[in-house]
Amino acid sequence: MLKLFSQTGWRFLWLALLTFVVDQYTKNLTVEHIELYQAVQITPFFNLTHVYNTGAAFSFLSDAGGWQRWFFTVIAFFVVGLILWWLKQTSRQQIILPVAFSLIIGGALGNAYDRLVLGHVVDFLVLYYQDWVWPAFNVADSAICLGAILLLIDMFKNKELKND
Repeated sequence: MLKLFSQTGWRFLWLALLTFVVDQYTKNLTVEHIELYQAVQITPFFNLTHVYNTGAAFSFLSDAGGWQRWFFTVIAFFVVGLILWWLKQTSRQQIILPVAFSLIIGGALGNAYDRLVLGHVVDFLVLYYQDWVWPAFNVADSAICLGAILLLIDMFKNKELKND
């Protein structure tokens, strides 16, 4: 069992746990200190704004009537299970891929927890410029996006190594 946590991608699961904890901590701070829909300007292009999302990315299916809560939760747990299996297959030499997977796991579990416990996801980070506003997001969303970017980097890096 220890070999699993030292010789495979599972050695980076601490990053998934850290992502989950930071995500939940920042969401709790938001709920405790910022009123719902209140915007706190941090810079001329960045606000902390307490909002709820009952859908997926960009509020996709947010007005679907409630079934989406369970649908997205099941998808999140399925994806986490699949990624855990993939992580188990990675070798000790791989770094970018298991880090990417761990960030995605932590983010997926952070948002799934919100859906299960609260019935919605707490979002609070808002980027904007004049009339253009990026939809609110959170630490979990950021971790998932960073993980996806790292997956692309790993894909191109490994492609180059195979061609040598």
